[in-house]
Parts: sequence; C-alpha cells; structure tokens
Amino acid sequence: MDTWFLPTLLSSVVLGFYILTGKPAMRGNAIAPAIFLSSLCGTLFYLAVGAARGAWRANFAIDAATWGLIFGKSAIVAASFYGVYYGLRELPLSLAAPLRAASPLLTFFAAVLLYGEIPTWGQAAAAAIMMGGYGWFSVIGEKEGISFAAHRGIRYLIFGTILGAAASLYDKYLFGVARVPFDLGQFWFMVNMTVILGAGWLVARVRRPQLWHWRWAIPLNGVLLVAADTIYFYALTLPETPISLVSVLRRSSVIVTFAVGAYFYRDRHLFVKSAALAVVLFGIALLAWCH
Repeated sequence: MDTWFLPTLLSSVVLGFYILTGKPAMRGNAIAPAIFLSSLCGTLFYLAVGAARGAWRANFAIDAATWGLIFGKSAIVAASFYGVYYGLRELPLSLAAPLRAASPLLTFFAAVLLYGEIPTWGQAAAAAIMMGGYGWFSVIGEKEGISFAAHRGIRYLIFGTILGAAASLYDKYLFGVARVPFDLGQFWFMVNMTVILGAGWLVARVRRPQLWHWRWAIPLNGVLLVAADTIYFYALTLPETPISLVSVLRRSSVIVTFAVGAYFYRDRHLFVKSAALAVVLFGIALLAWCH
C-alpha cells in the first residue's frame, strides 16, 4: 500500500466530522461571521500548537513570491467556503455532503491533463465507480423536491465545489511542484484565509447587519478543519502522491457525514441514499486494493 493512502484516508474521516459540525454552526447564522469565526478559532488553535513546538519564527522567513502563491490558495478556499457553507445550511446534509464530494470528478480529469497523472485501469475503474455513486445522489435530490437547476443552495454548492476542485489542483502545484515547505504553507494559508474572511465579514456588515449566534460547533468546526488539512498537506508532501486519486479518496468523508448526519437530522429517502453510498464504498475498496 502506498504511503499516501493511510494519511489521506485518516484526513477523510476527520473531514467528515468537520462537515458535520458545519451544519449546526451555520444554522440561523449569516454565513460571513460564522465562517470567519470558525476560521479564526482554527487558526488560533494552529498558532497555539505551533508556538508550543517553537515553530513560529521560521515561518516568518518567507519571500514575497512564495507568500503570493500561498495567498492565492487562501483566496480560492475562502471563496469556496461561501458557496459550500451556504449549501450546507440550505440543503439536507445527507444530500449536500455527497454532492460536495463530487469535486474529485473535476480534479481527477484536470490532474490527468495538467500533471500527466495517468491512472491504471483499476484506479480509473475505481474512480469511475465512485463518481457514479456521487452522481446518483443528484438523482435522489429530485425525489426530495430539490430542483438542481432552480435551487439556490445547489447553485452555491456547485460554485463552492468547482473552487474546491481548483484548490486541490493548486495544492499539487504548491507542495509538489513549487516545493513550498509543509509547515510554512499551512501557517500562511491559515493566517491569510482568516484575514480574507474577516475582510469579507466587514464588507458584508457595511451592506446589511450580519446576525449570528455563538455555538460551540463554530470553534470545533475550525479545529477539525485544521486537523484534516494538516494530515492532507502531509500526504501531498510524500513522494509520488497522485492528486487525482488523493482528491477522490479524501471525499470518502461522505461516509462519516452520511451515517452520523442521517441519524441526527432524520433525513428522508435513506434507503436509496444508502444504496448510492454503497457504490461509493465499493469504489473506495477497489481503489485501496489497487494500491
């Protein structure tokens, strides 16, 4: 089994719990303050851990070009957050989370084109099976009266998903091609993203009041994202890590989100959703066997 497989799988589990906490964090809240506070809490947690390790000082030795590359990553992810969190707030979790997991479809094919990551027949079959499972969820949405063409939450979720795929491709360039050090990249990614989201909140407040209520899910959401990203960024630094397959495997977070979310939120059509999820699980098992 390749070295990148297990850390990527662990990252997907943590990512699943991160998505779960996004639903209660956003409930009844304006998006801008909620995602800023979540990011702020996650960043403070990351900085506290870094300070305990004595790793702060080295992160300030950065040139303008490298900082600009990392800032680009932060801007893409910050914009993606607005779309994804709005979709999570407006849609059933057992539908929104699997649709969010469809972003590897874009990443997979783009990575083949941009980075020449030619998969084996087994890997390609596993990815195709998983994508088929993701696509099935879009059909299920019609049974819940959710029009994919007209529902605003769907449009925002698609917007965030496309940007999420772009961020995955950017990660491969940032850590695999530009060779930005792992700790340096995550440090400035977190700091820059928090500043961007804070500026977004201020702009939103100028336009209209941004109502929000404090919930413990907000800081927990931020901390879980830091943990998931730390493991994920580590996987990207390993030799021969294929972003096309990592992006697919990482979205197996839908398993955690679906199972726990369906129980707590009592979503409908769970039998057919479970069947679609079983297709995704088979694809993951095949991908693991191919490695």
